[in-house]
Amino acid sequence: MVQYLAKSKIKPYILTFLILISDQVTKALIVNKIPYHTVGWSFRGGFLRIIHTRNLAVAFSMGDNFPHIVRFVLFTIVPAVVLILLSIYFLKSKAFTPLQSWAVAGIIGGGFGNLTDRIFRPMGVVDFIDVKFYGIFGLERWPTFNIADASVVVCGILLFIAYITEDRKKNE
Repeated sequence: MVQYLAKSKIKPYILTFLILISDQVTKALIVNKIPYHTVGWSFRGGFLRIIHTRNLAVAFSMGDNFPHIVRFVLFTIVPAVVLILLSIYFLKSKAFTPLQSWAVAGIIGGGFGNLTDRIFRPMGVVDFIDVKFYGIFGLERWPTFNIADASVVVCGILLFIAYITEDRKKNE
């Protein structure tokens, strides 16, 4: 059990910590180097901009108008409980393939990255990656995001693909 835990469970947590650290370091740099609500750098004719903004809600600012206590419960307490339960399940379960383990570790890292902001940054989660979206879905620019957000999305897609491919293997 200890050898299984060491090899297949602890190793992906390296990704969790790398995401958490890179997320918090980049957010600290943004807060210290770019004034709030300004563009710090622009690349490729404005395709990619590094800006300093904050989000008190979740994706696409959903829940921004909720009362503070509701936001605290829905966006801090509930995610904290989910991340702790997911981490415990991840450590105790043998149900994950190696790819699924790395994807879950990335999701946990991103989740804890934004949760750290919700706890320690009263102005909200720091977002700074701003990408031009060319009017797709009626959006000239994609909603601003950060490394934690990107990690959760990319690893969530990877986990979904890993489950689909694993199911196909089982059905063949």
